[in-house]
Amino acid sequence: MNANKKVISILGSTGSIGTQTLDVVRKNPEIFKIEGITTNKNIELLSEQIKEFKPKKIAIYDKKSYLKFMKEKNNFDYDFDVFTGLDGLVKIASSKKIDTLVTAVVGMIGLVPTIEAIKNSTTIALANKETLVTAGKIVMSEAKKYNASIIPVDSEHSAIFQCLNGENGNKIDKILLTASGGPFRTKKKEDLEKVNKNDALKHPNWTMGQKITIDSSTLMNKGLEVIEAKWLFDVEAEDIIVHIHPQSIIHSMVQFEDSSVMAQLGCPDMRVPIQYALTYPKRIESGFERLNLFDIANLTFEKANMDTFPCLKLAYNALKHGGTDCAVLNAANEVLVDMFLKEKIGFYDIPKYIKLAIEKHQFKENPTLEDILEADKWTRDFIKNTLK
Repeated sequence: MNANKKVISILGSTGSIGTQTLDVVRKNPEIFKIEGITTNKNIELLSEQIKEFKPKKIAIYDKKSYLKFMKEKNNFDYDFDVFTGLDGLVKIASSKKIDTLVTAVVGMIGLVPTIEAIKNSTTIALANKETLVTAGKIVMSEAKKYNASIIPVDSEHSAIFQCLNGENGNKIDKILLTASGGPFRTKKKEDLEKVNKNDALKHPNWTMGQKITIDSSTLMNKGLEVIEAKWLFDVEAEDIIVHIHPQSIIHSMVQFEDSSVMAQLGCPDMRVPIQYALTYPKRIESGFERLNLFDIANLTFEKANMDTFPCLKLAYNALKHGGTDCAVLNAANEVLVDMFLKEKIGFYDIPKYIKLAIEKHQFKENPTLEDILEADKWTRDFIKNTLK
């Protein structure tokens, strides 16, 4: 470990969360040091990050991009190790030199590297929600076993985490999970029958990657966050209530058994929860935009419409049923969102085929990690074969 700086590696450094994490590091060079970074295919941006932050280890998941990068490796002014594939992500995550691993990759691909980092008692700054969605029970058990801290980066879970600071185990009555409502908040079901990816990618408040933006438009992102909240904060599905909050100022709330409600507020900027996860338990100067409630004037709330947005209901049902359902839900959603972005399916085909996959898969009540990985693979194959 570096005696003077916190040593960080980032899985997914070229994505939305990864680049914003590097913004935080860039503003605080005296506090943070980058050990490792990874990308899937974006070797151009990765090369810029290498030149600026001088990591000792990098991984390029896509083999073709890795081979292309290796032809140019000698152009850099220092030497570093380069890996590829899932093994490459694991090598970055499992390094004993790092204090904190930021899991900023999108999708199921983050699960195995995160577990390997946990085995080193590394602090996990968790932005890859699929890790807990698919294998929450296993991941939290491993974190407890190896005394590894998991600090949420999602703005909603960071808010809950902050609301619980200093509560010393006081009983949670309800988690009030807020959602912007996405680009289709005011639309009716018939309005959404023919929407396309360009419509769905117009998020009103947040700048995010394409996959998470589509998830926000279907409210699956909120469904995944409900599942994640269950494992992070040890609450039941019925005690997590989604509140549509269009202003995205209250990032989430906790209601305690004495009826008191604690809320965390702030401008919609992901760098704030990222920085908090990296500096916890300390807070440091950020220079980010300050909240002015006089400018906001009104904070409003609505109930989530699970008829118009059935993905949210599917997520609640999967969480309540348990077992492999959440892994299937997640895998089907990943494949279907990709197909929607490629304009191969319609908006409501996403919940339709998620539901079908959950109904058709071979359910296991207490899955091992191998069972979860098998359910994930089966689901991806099932969706692709069904929609040939």
